This record gives sequence, C-alpha cells and structure tokens, in this order.
Amino acid sequence: MAACGAAAAEYSALLSLSCGPITRRRFAVSCRARPPGNLSAQQKKKRGKNIAPKQRSSNAKLLLTTEENGQLPSTSLRTSMERPQKSTSSEDDTNGAISQIDEKITAIGNEQQEVLPYWGGHILISAYQDILLLNQARLQAIEDVDKILTEKEALQKKVDTLEMNLSKALATKGNINTDIPGDHLEKFTKEILIESALSGGNPAHLCESPLFMELTVLKEENMLLKADAQFLKAKIVEFAETEEFLFKLEKERSLLDATVRELEARFLVAQTDIWKVVPLQYDVWMEKVENLQHMLGCLKNHVEKYAALLDQHDDLHDKIDELEASLKEGKTSEFSPYVVELLQQKLKAAKSRHQAGHQETNTHIQVYQQLTEEFQDNLGRLTEESGRLEHSANSMPSEFWSHILLMIDGWFLERKIPNTDARMLREMAWKRDDRICEAYFACKGAKESDVMETFLKLMLSGNSSGLHIVHIAAEMAPVAKVGGLADVVAGLGKALQTKGHLVEIVLPKYDCMQLDQITNLKVLDVVIQSYFDGNLFSNNVWTGTVEGLPVYFIEPQHPSKFFWRAQYYGEHDDFKRYSYFSRAALELLYQSGKKIDIIHCHDWQTAFVAPLYWDIYATRGFSSARICFTCHNFEYQGTAPAPDLSYCGLDVEQLDRPDRMQDNAHGRINVAKGGIVYSNIVTTVSPTYALEVRSEGGRGLQDTLKMHSRKFVGILNGIDTGTWNPSTDRFLAVQYSATDLQGKAANKAFLRKQLGLYSEDASQPLVACITRLVPQKGLHLIRHAIYKTAELGGQFVLLGSSPVPHIQREFEGVADQFQKNNNIRLILKYDEALSHCIYAASDMFIIPSMFEPCGLTQMIAMRYGSVPIVRQTGGLCDSVFDFDDETIPVELRNGFTFARTDEQDLSSCLERAFSYYSRKPMVWKQLVQKDMQIDFSWDSPASQYENLYQSAVAQARGAAQT
Repeated sequence: MAACGAAAAEYSALLSLSCGPITRRRFAVSCRARPPGNLSAQQKKKRGKNIAPKQRSSNAKLLLTTEENGQLPSTSLRTSMERPQKSTSSEDDTNGAISQIDEKITAIGNEQQEVLPYWGGHILISAYQDILLLNQARLQAIEDVDKILTEKEALQKKVDTLEMNLSKALATKGNINTDIPGDHLEKFTKEILIESALSGGNPAHLCESPLFMELTVLKEENMLLKADAQFLKAKIVEFAETEEFLFKLEKERSLLDATVRELEARFLVAQTDIWKVVPLQYDVWMEKVENLQHMLGCLKNHVEKYAALLDQHDDLHDKIDELEASLKEGKTSEFSPYVVELLQQKLKAAKSRHQAGHQETNTHIQVYQQLTEEFQDNLGRLTEESGRLEHSANSMPSEFWSHILLMIDGWFLERKIPNTDARMLREMAWKRDDRICEAYFACKGAKESDVMETFLKLMLSGNSSGLHIVHIAAEMAPVAKVGGLADVVAGLGKALQTKGHLVEIVLPKYDCMQLDQITNLKVLDVVIQSYFDGNLFSNNVWTGTVEGLPVYFIEPQHPSKFFWRAQYYGEHDDFKRYSYFSRAALELLYQSGKKIDIIHCHDWQTAFVAPLYWDIYATRGFSSARICFTCHNFEYQGTAPAPDLSYCGLDVEQLDRPDRMQDNAHGRINVAKGGIVYSNIVTTVSPTYALEVRSEGGRGLQDTLKMHSRKFVGILNGIDTGTWNPSTDRFLAVQYSATDLQGKAANKAFLRKQLGLYSEDASQPLVACITRLVPQKGLHLIRHAIYKTAELGGQFVLLGSSPVPHIQREFEGVADQFQKNNNIRLILKYDEALSHCIYAASDMFIIPSMFEPCGLTQMIAMRYGSVPIVRQTGGLCDSVFDFDDETIPVELRNGFTFARTDEQDLSSCLERAFSYYSRKPMVWKQLVQKDMQIDFSWDSPASQYENLYQSAVAQARGAAQT
C-alpha cells in the first residue's frame, strides 16, 4: 500500500504539471470512487495490458504543451503568438514535456501493474478527457491568434490611411499636426507591452516579434515624415510669402498698366496737337520743333551754369570786402608785414578775377537774350504758319477721325447722347467737317461733358455722299492674322476709307491678339447682351484704332470662354464660337442705332450674319443695310448637324431646306451656303476662281452659285503697298527700287550670309517659296522644285510650316537631308521679318498650288523684284502671265507658268526661267523692273467693291420709294 501511495503521489504530481489544478481534483475523486481492492489478479493483468506504451505516448502528445514555469496552456499559446519567430524552440520544449510525461506514465504502469490494475487505467482515461478539453482551448487560442492578426491588418490600413491623409493635408493646407500619428504609435506600443505583461509574456521576446519591429519601423518612418512635414511647412510659408509678393507685384503691374494707358492717352492728345500745328509739313515742322528744343536745352544749361557762377562771385565779393575792411581797420597787427603784403596781392588778384568773371557773365547774359529773342521769333513764325493750317480738317490723318468716331459711338453706347445726335455727329465726322476739328481742339483738356456739349452745338442737317460700311470678320492684319483674310479686311477697309466712306470693323477679342498693334484700346462702360442657346449673355465691348480704322472688339462673358483659347481657329466648338460672335456683332450694331449701308461679312465664320440679319433683326426695324458676303476659300464651308443652327436663335425648320441652308449630306446645314442665299452681294477673291467654283471647285456649292450667279462676282485682291514696299521696308538690309536694283543684290548677299548659304557666286540664282505646307499648295511639286533647283545649279529657300503633323515631319526629313548642303535651306516656321528679307533677296518665287483662290505672295514677290513661277489656277491666272505666251500682250507678261500638276511641267518651267536668268541678263533685268512697277494696290479692287455697294444701296432705296 505504501508503494501504491507513493506511485499515486508521483503520478498526481505529473498530472499537476501537465493539467493543472482541475486535473488533480478529478483524480482525487476517481480514487475515492473506485477502491483498488476489488480487482482480481487476472483483471489486473488484463487492465495493465489495455494501454500500451506507444498508445500512451500518442495520447500524451495530444496534451497542450506548457512552459517550464508551469503557466496555463492558454497563456503559453498567447506568448507563442506574440513571438512567432521562437516557434521552433517552443516545439522542442513541448516535445520534451510530452516525452517526460510518457516516460513517467510508462514507469508507473510497469511498477504498479500488479497494484493498480483498475485505478491506473481509469486515471489515464480521465487524463485523456482533460487533454481533449485542453485541445479545444488550443483551437480557441488559434482563433484568437487569427483575430489578432486581422486586427493587425486593420491597424496597418489605418496607418496607411493616416499617412495618405497626412500627405494630402500637407499638400493642401500645410498645417497638420505631425505629432498625432507618432503619439498613436507610441500609445499602441505601450498597450501591447502592458497586455503582454498582464498575460505573463516575456517583454524581451516581444521586442523581437515582427509586429513590434514593424511598429518600430513605423515610428521611424513617422519621425521622417515629421521632418518632411516641417520642411514642407517651411516651404509652404515661403511659398505664401512669395505668393503675397507676387500679388503685390501684380498690383503694381496693374497700376503701371493704368499709368501706361494714361500716358498713351496723353500721347494721343500730344499727337493730335502736332497734327493741329503741322498737318501738311509734318517732317519740316518736327525738325523745327527739335531745333527749338535743342536751343531751349542749351539755354537751360547756360542759365544754370552762370547762375552758379554768379553765386560764387557774390560770395567772393563779400569775402573780399570783409578782408579789405580788416586791412583798413589795422586788424592785421598780429601778422608780419610780409603776410600783409601777400594778403594785399591776393586781394588785388581776386578783384581782377571777379571783374573778369562779371564781364563773362554779362557776355553770357547777352547770348541768352539773343537766344531768347531767336526762340521768340521762331515761335512767332511757327505760330503764324500753323495758324493758316490749324483748321485744315481734310489734312488730318485717318487715325484722328477714327478716334473721333469711336468717341461719339462710346457716348451713344453709354447712353450719354441720343441716337439722332450720334448719327448726325457721325455724318459730320466722316465728312471730315472742319467744325468737328475746330471743336475738338478747342475742348482740349476739358471735361467730357463740356466736350459733348460743344459737339452737340455743331449739329446741322445734311446728307453724306459716302457710305457707312461695317466689316464683320474673324481676322484683321496685323492685330489678328492667320492668312490672307486678315490682309483683305485691313487693306480693303483702308482703301474704302480713303475714298471717303465711313468704315468700321467688328472682331472677336481674342486672348492671343497683338495688342501692341492697337491704338487707344479701351473698354466701354456698357454691356451688350446677346442671345445664345436659350439664354442672354453679356458682352464687353472694347474699342481701338488699327491701321487707322475704328475697330470694335467683342469679349463674350460666356462660361465656355469662346475666344480665350490661345489660338484663332481649330477648336472643337468653332461652329458655336462664331455663331455666338455673329449674333453678338449684330446685336452691337442694332443697339448702337446706326444707319448702316453695308454689312460685309467674310468666310463661313461670319456668314451667320446674313440669315440672322434678315430673319431676326430686319423684323425689329434694323433693315437699312445690304449684306455682302465674301468667301475667300470654298474649301471651308462651315457644316454641322442641323440642330446646331438653333444655338444662335435661327429657325432650323425654316432653314434646313435645299434652297436655303441644307447641305448635300442629309441632316446637316452649310453656313457658307446660307451666306450665299441670304446676301445681296456675293464675291470671291479673283475672277478665275469665281469661274472655277461654279464647277468642280465649288466643293458642292456649284449649283447654289449658279442659281445666284447674278449677284456673284470675283474681284482680285490687292496688297498693302505701304507695308510691302522695298524702298521703305525697315526689315531689309538695304532699301531699293525699280530704278536702283543694287540694293537687291545687297539683300541677296545678306540673306546668304544669314542662312549660311554658298555666296562666292553672286550670279547663282536663288529660288524662294513662302507658304503654309498644306495639300492645297502642291506639296509634291514643292519637293520636286527643291531637287530640280539643286540639279540646275541654283539655291532654294523654303519658309513655312504645316498644321498637319505628318506633313511637318516629312519636310523636317527633307531639311535633315539637305542639312549639309550649302545651297538648300528649309526654315520650317513662319518669321515675318525673315519673309521680307527672302522676298527681297530671291530671284524667282515658286507657287505650284493645286488651287489658289487669289494668292498674295506672287504680288508681293513681284513688288520686290522676284519673278513668279506659278501653276495656272485661280488668282494666279489673273495676276501672272507667261513670258513666252505670244497670245498675251507683251506689256502683261510678267512671269512663268505651267498648267498640269505633274513634275515634268514644273521642270520645264524652271528650266525656261533659269535659261533667261543666266543667258539673257538684260532681258531678265527688264522683267524684274516691269514686275516691280505693276500696281497691285487696293485702289482698283476697292473701286469695284464701291460700285457693288452703291448699286445695292441704290436698289434698296429705289425699292423703298416704290
């Protein structure tokens, strides 16, 4: 029994080690319930064999392992979870504990096989059940581990979100508290350590766990983020200070702009004063004024110099008198006789110098008096001569009258004078009435109200013989130029103004305009509202003078920023942009109350004006004007889905018809067609092109043009001979004329040097081409001309670019090919100054267009003595006539032409031109001189337009009388 008790105690101790207090209580109960004495020896033997050692070992391995300190299995599991890197060591400890238990159980079984046949087996079964319970606790612990890992991932996501919010806050506000995430991380770390300590874990092992190491990394990253945040805060503060400084600079810039505008206004007043004094002999009088200014400057210097000299003499005189009095009073006793004598000598010399200085001063005063008298004489003569001319209104330049007209219109639009008064004042201004000129100069410097009162006193009834013409266009040179349209609007407007007509221009106010080309630009104190897409939108109206013409610029206050796109054309909503502008332009004319004779719109961008005028504004009483529509290129017609026409207020149902604005494609409308149908006059830019567009060249509008052929005419464009004049061109190295061609050779040498071309042979011919690189211009023929010129021993210069990317790249490849060739240069951009130099330097100018409505470059080239080589199409047929064509009068032959679009015809034409140039130099010189003397000015085209205008106005007045 003693042995049994000892074995039971040892076994109980083992179970205590593995199972804890619960197992011990269950073991005690089992012993009391089943006393060992009731089993027989056979049963003892059989019971001892029921549990083999291997089986016992297997059952023991189901027990949860414990640490050596005897903590509960759940605590051991939690500690193992917190430090997964020690899992291998923990397994070894567990296996060792299981082996130890297995060995003890086996020993007890062997020793007490006889003594405990029943109690031992029952104890093992009870222990086995406890082990199963512990296994369930282990599974629960594993679930807790998974839960903790999930919570860890959620925490990581929160940390990531915190970092993202930190970055965003720093980027936007720059004032986030970077200590918050660090505090959170520190707090979280402490909580883990406390939890580990409470659960009996080892802090040293915990510090080596991945989670703790990850938290450490996060804290380090947070410190780095904190440093970055501080740096960003400093930068943000610096940026704010810079932004404030820029704001101050912008404010100062605005003040400077206002000052500049004020100075410009003063300059205009000063300029008009000069016009008042010397309108007929401007250069002579300016020279006299400069001489007078120089004389006044000399006088000023003399006066300042001698005033200072007089002051010095006065001081010296006082000192001399004081010293002389001292000598007379005998106050020099303290000095030796030598010193007294020396003082007397100095005093005598000072008196002599003072007398000499006084005489010199008197001489200069006499000179000053003579200069003053001369100035008064000159001023008197100038005043007398200017008095005879000061009220010669007809001699005042166009800028002056444009300024007067814009001033009158501004008064009316700002509701300061009534419509009838404004109309009569306009008539007096465009008739260049002397009384307007006198009143303007009489009111110089007066208040605006006094100026208006003076002008209103001048009004008398009367009719003007001129016409009131308004051009509505998308371009005007030089303020907003893309192509030839801009030159036509400016050139034709100036020519009509010279003929005594009142000409005004209406343009969009682009953000990319050349504002420096506008004189006296200002915004009126009035807002014009116009209809668009079911709403009324406000428009600011700006006025200014361009090339001597009064111009109105419309600035829409539409949310789409229609004309703030940094380019003129090529936007996805061009149809909307220009339909809006056309409606706003008509609204401006309508609200101005003007009695307009002709509204001239250009290309499809403003062709909306014609149907808008007759369908909407004529019904409101604005019906005095006749509409003229000019299509500069029928390749661009402005087509769009029919419903888009309703944006500007037009009735789609009424206009989407074959005889009105319906395009050839179903469901689309054609704005150019509407311009043709609804205009009183329809023109294009050359007679030959007018014939071509009645057939295939009409691009689908030929039938419409045939139907309206009675009002359709072609008028060849002109060029601005003031701008394009080799005898005054400021861009040229040397000016020249038809009677003196030496300057042309100098310009050729200058361009060769500038472009790095071979310049040893002065007689080597130079062929030029200035163009937009688009299919219309005959790109394959331009390329062929480059190679053919090189083959013939000439030089070639191309200036131009392409809006089509693949064409631009193609010519860049050609340029690279000839990069090392000192006879070929391709400049793939547009340069205004360089274009002038190329016109002047070139001997020949090539234009091989597939079609050309008019063309201006051939006219400019001839103006500069460059002989044109062109294909016979459009306006080229009307301006260039072949030198070898005997069917044409000799006096008209001015260039070389070819008909077909193949390279062979072009080669033959180039060969003929080169032959004349090299073999017949005198004939070539005569041809150059003849070309330079051809009149391509706007005078003749303007007269043709004038006749069309007057005819249309006369028909309208006749119809009104009947």
